[in-house]
Amino acid sequence: MFEPQVKLHGFNNLSKTLSLSIYDICYAKTRQQVDEYIAYIDDVYNAARLTQILTDVTNIIGANILNIARQDYDPQGASVTILISEEPVAAESLSNTEEPGPLPKKDSVVAHLDKSHITVHTYPESHPENGISTFRADIDISTCGRISPLKALNYIIHSFDSDIVTLDYRVRGFTRDVHGKKHFIDHKINSIQNYLSEDTRERYQMIDVNVYQENVFHTKMLLKEFDLDNYLFGHESSDYSPTVRGNIEQSLRKEMYEIFYGRNMPNV
Repeated sequence: MFEPQVKLHGFNNLSKTLSLSIYDICYAKTRQQVDEYIAYIDDVYNAARLTQILTDVTNIIGANILNIARQDYDPQGASVTILISEEPVAAESLSNTEEPGPLPKKDSVVAHLDKSHITVHTYPESHPENGISTFRADIDISTCGRISPLKALNYIIHSFDSDIVTLDYRVRGFTRDVHGKKHFIDHKINSIQNYLSEDTRERYQMIDVNVYQENVFHTKMLLKEFDLDNYLFGHESSDYSPTVRGNIEQSLRKEMYEIFYGRNMPNV
């Protein structure tokens, strides 16, 4: 690692990629409820809304939009890709300090990158038997140059109903200073968690799997608080008997644990 004052030979050639998979879990038992849930997701996270989210992310990390491609799919889902480029920016916009980035707000930082892109793809899915519906949004932010996309984390997580989040951050390649020495990372990082705001860290159970020597960082997040009413679509928990409520909660928790731990769990 090296400090910002190190003089580089030419452009900073490091490539930094942040990948997120964000999951929203819901219980929708009947075919009508499932259809209404999918319609709701397609409305809330349509291509236009996703474009706005990614545009805000572009401003937060400091970028100039070159091109936007977006598409709503039939019967469901959406995709958005934004190409971004670099121009001179204010020094405060290029901070790699290991601290949380901003939350959603009207005022945003404007700056620029190069050879970079931001993409999002959505995947609504429903279990045919147990009433569990799972919405997944995959987001990739790839930047080339000085700054890191980690500053956008708080905004993204707060822009979705995030029950489970898996995060991957990797720095690739190298950049060379004026003395010919290679640098394989240009900022200090111990954990992705250090880029999350305190309230976010308190809301989620988190696990790190980091490979420091390879500049690979992985964090998994699971929402701690469980309120059944937040997971029922078209009904309230009071509409069900205690036994049914217990079975629904067990199914929801099983789905969440399987996604969080990345493996199927036996039925109990």
